[in-house]
Amino acid sequence: MTAIETDVITRLVADKEQEILPEWFDLLKKAGVLQTGRIGKAELTKQCRDFLHLLGDALAKGGVDVANPAYTSLRDFLGDISRSRALQGFSPRETAIFVFSLKQPVFNAMNRDKGLSPAALAQTTWAITQLMDELGLYTSDVYQKNREEVILSQQREIAELSTPVVKLWDGVLAIPIIGTLDSQRTQVVMENLLQRIVDDGAAIAIIDITGVPTVDTLTAQHLLKTVAAARLMGADCIISGIRPQIAQTIVHLGVELNVISKATLADAFAVALRRTGRAVTKRKAVDQERKKTPEKDE
Repeated sequence: MTAIETDVITRLVADKEQEILPEWFDLLKKAGVLQTGRIGKAELTKQCRDFLHLLGDALAKGGVDVANPAYTSLRDFLGDISRSRALQGFSPRETAIFVFSLKQPVFNAMNRDKGLSPAALAQTTWAITQLMDELGLYTSDVYQKNREEVILSQQREIAELSTPVVKLWDGVLAIPIIGTLDSQRTQVVMENLLQRIVDDGAAIAIIDITGVPTVDTLTAQHLLKTVAAARLMGADCIISGIRPQIAQTIVHLGVELNVISKATLADAFAVALRRTGRAVTKRKAVDQERKKTPEKDE
């Protein structure tokens, strides 16, 4: 790219800001950016103005090379916008359009410049397109990275919430598992269970898999790891929720659980009480034929 084209773009952004800014804002408004309610008119106007100022400085110092250190402030600015919009729930299109919608106002300002030859106009148009595409793609990359971080954080929070450790009795804990048990979730289950064993001094831990849809070799291995870790902490484990289909699958897979298993959580709880020297018994029926106290005559 020649110095002439760079100078033309720099001059357009610097001298035509008052023309470009309102036109750019109107395009963003028509695209529905303000309709989401997640950003206000004043904030969006400030973001547009700040972007144009930073773009002008970067062009003046570093030309149209986005990798140039002169673009550091502009890249940081776009990164902050992308991160905030990823957290606010903006879509990828709503985020990327912030940069891509600037093309048309810049093209319009360039077409109004009668001093450019057709050749210079064509070359400058291509240069602006490349520049805006690079900045737009950078915005999308930062947005995507932050959305993935948000999703991973939400997945971790959901995993922790979906694996609560419940105290059933003194020394008896239960951890109901719902959904697929993968390596990451096994780690969460193990950490939560071991910490509660330490905190409560529990002797029995019941792992209820009633909500686990299927059990394969990998799931069985994850269960065995959890059981082994609990035993190292001094607590015995009981697995409950073994349905007929799961029992058949485990047999066909040839997996040896080497742990007490029960069909229901109630059965496992009864075993846990017996192993801790307790029992649940029915109260004696209250005599319903008790003599009634004679009513006093008034």
